[in-house]
Amino acid sequence: MVEYRIDRRSGVATYLQIVQQTKQALRLGLLEPGDKLPTAREVVEATAINPNTVLKAYRELEREGLVEARRGLGTFVRKSLGAAPADSPLRTELTDWAVRAREAGLEHDDVAALFTAVLEEHFKGDE
Repeated sequence: MVEYRIDRRSGVATYLQIVQQTKQALRLGLLEPGDKLPTAREVVEATAINPNTVLKAYRELEREGLVEARRGLGTFVRKSLGAAPADSPLRTELTDWAVRAREAGLEHDDVAALFTAVLEEHFKGDE
């Protein structure tokens, strides 16, 4: 099951953080079709956010066709995204690279900027 982490200083709306984290879990294969998302109550207890925020995120995911709400049962994944499983050899290589970047003195924002620049260079127009 996915565990949401809310960064109140990120400048990203809380409901969008939930949407983004859910999509990331779908891309990594951590969530698969048929899996149940945590209930709004469980998310509220874990993150101390408003229940309506969780429901707004789940409605957005439902609107995008990624999940479906089943009355009385919960919210379930309908389809997965991408093809980058969490146990991919590419993840191991990326982890090794991140370790080297940190050892070289790069900070989180430096690594994010560098990675984003490389993504933009190699994936132009793919979105």
